[in-house]
Amino acid sequence: MKKFALIGASGYIAPRHMKAIKDTSNELVVSYDLYDGIGIMDSNFPDADFFTEAERFEDFIYQWKREHGKPLDYIAIASPNYLHKSHMRLALSHGADAICEKPLVLNPTDIDELKIVEQESGKRVYNILQLRLHESIIALKEKVLKELAENPDKIYEIDLTYLTSRGKWYFESWKGKEEKSGGLASNIGVHFYDMLSWIFGEVEENVVHLKTPYANAGYFKLKNARVRWFLSVKYDYIPDDIKASGLRTYRSITVDGDEIEFSGGFTELHTRSYEEIIKGNGFGLDEARNSIEIVSTIRNLQPIGLKGEYHPFCKKVISE
Repeated sequence: MKKFALIGASGYIAPRHMKAIKDTSNELVVSYDLYDGIGIMDSNFPDADFFTEAERFEDFIYQWKREHGKPLDYIAIASPNYLHKSHMRLALSHGADAICEKPLVLNPTDIDELKIVEQESGKRVYNILQLRLHESIIALKEKVLKELAENPDKIYEIDLTYLTSRGKWYFESWKGKEEKSGGLASNIGVHFYDMLSWIFGEVEENVVHLKTPYANAGYFKLKNARVRWFLSVKYDYIPDDIKASGLRTYRSITVDGDEIEFSGGFTELHTRSYEEIIKGNGFGLDEARNSIEIVSTIRNLQPIGLKGEYHPFCKKVISE
């Protein structure tokens, strides 16, 4: 049984980490969050220690290592994006491997720093890149690899559309502040960018068409694909037929006009990620680099407007 700590226990994604620890028959020993309203722990790990002060949490980890003669096995990190690097460094410095939510960090230079800490500590960083474990995405990768073996120069035409409605709270929270979340593309798009570059190759061209508080859109030229992408947290941009069904989220990926169905199976992917990490097969710093370079570039690019290969949903924003 592996022993875990969890940083960011009250966040949106934290319950999936708790479930993953429980479903893999391991133990959450301690968790930490500034906010203390985390009754969900009672149905998962009611005996786990909990702290709202970082100093007391770190002291607990230190004392636990002294009392048990070994460090905790893993520290899971579900804190705000801008704190990920510091929390991973804390985990490694205390002799634990780190399991971190996406985006792993905000900038590629942060990965370089963490590689040094890995070397110094002998411990590892693992990133939750759950789409790489989705059955439909794995099947797509296998299909693409087979087709590229027959035609290495093939270029796929891809549209990525992801809309996940958020209320006014979003923009008051750290998620709505670019310096803390990395911006919209980092916060809700990074795992899609990882998946696309994993399947279709590294980015050769990166263009941003529009960038507003509610929506980002742009174009990638990957080694074997042209990608038009659109991300938004605004309900108004969701297609009418999706609204009529009562849904507030819409995700779509088309490859050469064919829809890739991957709407199901998301809730179990954290557990699958933990299973692979515990077996030593998790995704580390090198696997995370492509997607972090992509979102860092997007953050620093100036939008060019509706020119070139822009996503059709861009017209929803311009028409307002």
